Amino acid sequence: MSKKQTNVGVVTGAVFVATFMSAVEGTIVSTAMPTIVGDLHGVALMNWVFSIFLLTNALATPIYGKLADTVGRKRVFLIGLLIFIVGSTLSGMSHSMATLIAWRALQGIGAGAIMPVSFTILADIYPVEKRARVMGLNGSAWGIAAVVAPLLGGFIVDHLSWHWIFFINIPIGIVTMALIWFFLFETMDRKPFTMDWGGCLWLSVGLLLMMLTFQLLGEGQLNLMWVVGGFILAIIAFGLFIRQEKRVVDPLIPMTLFTDRTFVIQNLIAALLSGFIMGFEVYLPTWTQGLLGLPASQAGFAITPSSLMWIVGSFVAGKLLLSRSPYQIVNISLILVTVGAVAMAVAPVSTPFWTFFVIAAICGTGFGITITTTTVTVQSQVDVDEVGVATSFNTLARTLGQTVMVSIFGIIMNVAMTRGVAEHSGTTMGMMNQLINPQKAKSLPSHLLPTLHGILYQGLHAIFIAGVILIAISFMVNWFDRKSGRDLNESTD
Repeated sequence: MSKKQTNVGVVTGAVFVATFMSAVEGTIVSTAMPTIVGDLHGVALMNWVFSIFLLTNALATPIYGKLADTVGRKRVFLIGLLIFIVGSTLSGMSHSMATLIAWRALQGIGAGAIMPVSFTILADIYPVEKRARVMGLNGSAWGIAAVVAPLLGGFIVDHLSWHWIFFINIPIGIVTMALIWFFLFETMDRKPFTMDWGGCLWLSVGLLLMMLTFQLLGEGQLNLMWVVGGFILAIIAFGLFIRQEKRVVDPLIPMTLFTDRTFVIQNLIAALLSGFIMGFEVYLPTWTQGLLGLPASQAGFAITPSSLMWIVGSFVAGKLLLSRSPYQIVNISLILVTVGAVAMAVAPVSTPFWTFFVIAAICGTGFGITITTTTVTVQSQVDVDEVGVATSFNTLARTLGQTVMVSIFGIIMNVAMTRGVAEHSGTTMGMMNQLINPQKAKSLPSHLLPTLHGILYQGLHAIFIAGVILIAISFMVNWFDRKSGRDLNESTD
């Protein structure tokens, strides 16, 4: 990567805008969904508008990572953006729920390039001591998007139409493509290679089966036979993928990467913590809405400090990476996350709103340090011609952690609420669904509200206890990396 020709500031800004655009698109649809359903109908297919985007995003990620190492970061990033823009355009033009789902799948395929390749570009144009800060800023786009998306979605739906939550990506995406095209210059030559189609097939089948099984399991839509069958088929597909990768000359994901202990452990920690982050970002607003009765627009701000402190945490990680091992840094960051997780697990039902700002700030600092450290470490453990693959695998690990844990958290919540409703006569699951929506909660019988709050609290309490256990597992995994891998000051540029 030519640092003399590349306009680092402009490229960094373009990468951030692309990442933010992709992050917003993953959640902004939820705000517009009631309007979309009213227009296109098909409420039974509603969940697939979200799910298909996440599924195709995850399936495309490792393929883009391989292409980034072989045909160049710039080409792959532009192709991903172009697919994302086309998918956004067609999504906005949808005339039925089925067509919307199909074009959301295409949109997800494009989005699958943005996260891993953006981190790979940043790894190319920044040295290690600055890379962590910039990656933390870029990664924080997801946290910021979680707050901005509902507000932006509501504004667009109220003042324009739901079609514009997709169309807005067209001008932004075109400008971003232009900035990357004119201001990012690569010295990387295109390498001759043969695409590992067999690896693509078996990895995609394995990921699809696993993610679908966990997702449907979390929604309570699968019986035991389907669950066991889905996991068995996924394991078989992954086994065939590994066999394929060992046989081909140019594998999609080289198996040699997994002989490096630090590489494996840092990715595991990223997956585990990403699972906790998903629970934190989903169920903290549920607490503030369901127990404190705050409107969604205000409740969402409970996680805002975590997004801001994520950036601070990334700066701290950048400093620590120059003097401490990944093992030491991750221990420090996990201690911070543990404080926040334990605080959530023991917080009483009457906890005031401001307390969550403090908890979110502590957790956000830990999130920023951990995710930034694991990303930079994974990139530093591999040779320069494998940075794209390593980064995409790290992104995939985080996605899988989120998918698995959001399903597990959903099961925990459903079991806890079902048990609570069964133990208190006069309450129903329908009432619990109303309670979580402050507007509908007003219509519930006032004498049942304390009981309903208690049931919801027990479910949230169980989720954050599970979160503490998840962090404890992360500590145990990190313990195996006491001897640090490659010196992070070794240049991979």
